[in-house]
Amino acid sequence: MKFSFRSISLLALVLAVAGAAHFADAPRAADPAPDRVKLVSLKYSALQIKLSEAKKDHFKYTLVDAWASNCGPCKENFPHLIELNAKYGPKGLQVISLSLDDTTNPKDVEAARDFLSKKKATFLNVLLDEEFGVGYEKLNINAIPAVFLFGPDGEEVKRFTMDDVNNQFTYEQVEQEIAKIFDK
Repeated sequence: MKFSFRSISLLALVLAVAGAAHFADAPRAADPAPDRVKLVSLKYSALQIKLSEAKKDHFKYTLVDAWASNCGPCKENFPHLIELNAKYGPKGLQVISLSLDDTTNPKDVEAARDFLSKKKATFLNVLLDEEFGVGYEKLNINAIPAVFLFGPDGEEVKRFTMDDVNNQFTYEQVEQEIAKIFDK
């Protein structure tokens, strides 16, 4: 696939805007206003670039939580993501919530926005702008929630999925893994 200078420039501009929105919406302990919550629509390729640029953005690691507004366990465990961001964000953890909601269904998209606002999720919230189901394929998962930890180079370090019915992860396990990195 060939990319023109114009398409690369456009992609760079989109990522810069998304990055600026992310930093403008960076969480602050005294400022959890729900109106600061944003849901940015990105293609999977743009998300991969964002992950590979984490070091440039001064992040040591990135945690991506794949979820959807119609997933009960995802919503039940979402407060853990907010706690991880509050505890480890200042230490260099970038938190990204990755909504796998159906972008062609306005009710799903609005449900995702409403949920994020109610939870005051002021970190980077991405709505995967792909055909419904492609996110599962790209992430190589069969179920959500699923959590991925990426190093500063954008490479996956650890994954937590619900794919193995005999080995279901907990968000406490996710935090233990993050604590190994940041609480040295």
